[in-house]
Amino acid sequence: MFYRPEDGHGLPHNPFNAIVTPRPIGWISTRGTDGSENLAPYSFFNAIAYTPPQVMFSSTSAKEDRGDTKDSVANIRETGIFCVNIVEFAMRDAMNLTSGPWPKEEDEFTKAGITREDCQTIACSRVAAAPANLECRLTDIVTLKGENNFLVLGEVTGIHMRDDCLKDGIFDVLAFNPLTRMGYQDYSVVREKFSLARPTG
Repeated sequence: MFYRPEDGHGLPHNPFNAIVTPRPIGWISTRGTDGSENLAPYSFFNAIAYTPPQVMFSSTSAKEDRGDTKDSVANIRETGIFCVNIVEFAMRDAMNLTSGPWPKEEDEFTKAGITREDCQTIACSRVAAAPANLECRLTDIVTLKGENNFLVLGEVTGIHMRDDCLKDGIFDVLAFNPLTRMGYQDYSVVREKFSLARPTG
């Protein structure tokens, strides 16, 4: 099968969402200038540079009470900070609950019963029990082609790692089984890993 996106695919659901898979999930926590906090998952997320460490996520829809975007991007526009919380399999239900289209006044930490702690380098909360947290300062928000599409870029200014995830000097993802996003309403979990030596030449 071949299709041009502008012509449509004729399938019950958009296959593009399932083709680029699995995708890591950035559980983004933000705080507005009024002190309100937000926590929401984004599967258009990844690490993009080592030195300095940098990450990205993109938001692709809007809420009526936030104009052209959603709570996360709106808060980041105001404050220039955000925290990426890594999602483990055990947190799947809490993560899913925070994905709802809740009013901007709704605190997802409280709604989902998630314990929070203060970040160290930015004025924002983080998911206390997450395997890792990446505290970030905004470097740029890029307006992408299409409606309500924004790419958020940030530099990592502080990193938290849960002690039980450090084994023999490495951050061991099998200690917490990362949750990943697939297509449609599907997710996957990482339970196996293997190593490949990079070629030299």
